[in-house]
Amino acid sequence: MLFNSLSYAIFLPVVCVVYYLLPHRMRWAALLAFSLYFFMSWNPRLILLILFTTLVSWSGALALGHLRRRRARQAVVVAGSALCLAVLFFFKYYDFAADSLQGLFGLLGIPLAPPTLSLLLPVGISFYTFQTLSYLIDVWRGDLAPERHLGYYALYVSFFPRLVAGPIERAGNLLPQFRQPHQFSTAGCTRGLQQIGVGLFKKVVIADTLTDFVDAVYNNLPGKTGLTLILATVLFGVQIYCDFSGYSDIAVGSARILGFSLMENFDAPYLCCSVRGFWCRWHISLTSWFTDYVYIPLGGSRCSRLRHLRNLMITFLLSGLWHGANWTFVCWGCWHGLFLCFETFWGRRADALAARLGRSPGGLLFAAARWVYTVGAVMAGWIFFRANSLADAAYIFANLLRGLNPLRLVTYAAPAGMEPADLLLVAGLIALLAIWDGLSRFGGNSFSVLCRARPAVRYLFYWALGSSILLTLLLRPFGAAADFIYFQF
Repeated sequence: MLFNSLSYAIFLPVVCVVYYLLPHRMRWAALLAFSLYFFMSWNPRLILLILFTTLVSWSGALALGHLRRRRARQAVVVAGSALCLAVLFFFKYYDFAADSLQGLFGLLGIPLAPPTLSLLLPVGISFYTFQTLSYLIDVWRGDLAPERHLGYYALYVSFFPRLVAGPIERAGNLLPQFRQPHQFSTAGCTRGLQQIGVGLFKKVVIADTLTDFVDAVYNNLPGKTGLTLILATVLFGVQIYCDFSGYSDIAVGSARILGFSLMENFDAPYLCCSVRGFWCRWHISLTSWFTDYVYIPLGGSRCSRLRHLRNLMITFLLSGLWHGANWTFVCWGCWHGLFLCFETFWGRRADALAARLGRSPGGLLFAAARWVYTVGAVMAGWIFFRANSLADAAYIFANLLRGLNPLRLVTYAAPAGMEPADLLLVAGLIALLAIWDGLSRFGGNSFSVLCRARPAVRYLFYWALGSSILLTLLLRPFGAAADFIYFQF
């Protein structure tokens, strides 16, 4: 069941009506049943995996609550984490590891052919696995008391708005909310519907519109050069942002209608002036997860410079591997890790250089230069993320600077299937996205600015949003709802 499908448009109102009609003591059971149904709509058999992970982490946390000996507690958290990660590894990384070992031994001249399983990747497995790991580790650290009610904990793991692609919630934030009695709020419902509408616009109108243009280049690279590759890469950067932030908006908005508060996962990341700043605003829940459970335990920045750089690289290599079982994702993580290391080492030197040149580090010109550098680094990194193989990524980098005449943009856009009218449409959509994200700089977030606007402006916004979504859906084949990119992770 996709967020951008007719079935979800029916499912969510039914859940809301049932939820608010039931007495508080029965609501958790109804939400759990709806969440498991939502998950099983993809593949009913895969429910066993999420139930196994849930039971392992829940029982492990209960055991931690009774144990006092340090070694016994360490053994429990290691065993519980290993079991949860074993499921993730088996379904997501086994074939990747087998193929990599075969290639490595082949280079050494040693014949090795481990069996491959070609297993179906369970939807959302990376997200709910990390959520159970954070819970188990928090209980082990003593930051959280173990949840004794299996039903509430199972709902925490499988809560349908965030189940498939996040945000990766912490138990300390979400679990207490299931015990709170929620009353229907007109303001909460309005804000939730606003966020769902914006999320649908990002996904249906922008991301899905760009998909064909990007695929036309990246799935057929021979002969593509210069501006064709740059245009496709920039469009993919916009596509994946609108696709994933659109999902997050719908997830947060759906939960808000029910009275729950999920963490925001994006905050105008393309307006940042450093790669470090980009990661503070992109997939925030994952960034904070790796910060709390990988980067800081390794030593963070409170160590020698060399160890600090090592910690950054390890964190981003693991982040890249989390995104997919392919060496392209590992290279993508390494790419961002290198830029984080560069900024850590050269950040102050860049400010000193600006001062020597008579420019203020906070000045407009210097900020513009930093923004160009940041967007360029992030967009170049998307080449690894989108490329179908390392060979394709190498081809793109090798041909990226061939054919860069901006006066022939229409000619170079043709291989992507883009006519002049398409270029104008895409430019307009990107401009609208930039304006929407830019509003967050004038009042906390864009929704707050919208709520303070005059009624006529708000209603015009609602009309334009709804009309564009409906028109886009009507122009596409009936029932052809496109998957979200992050479903594959």
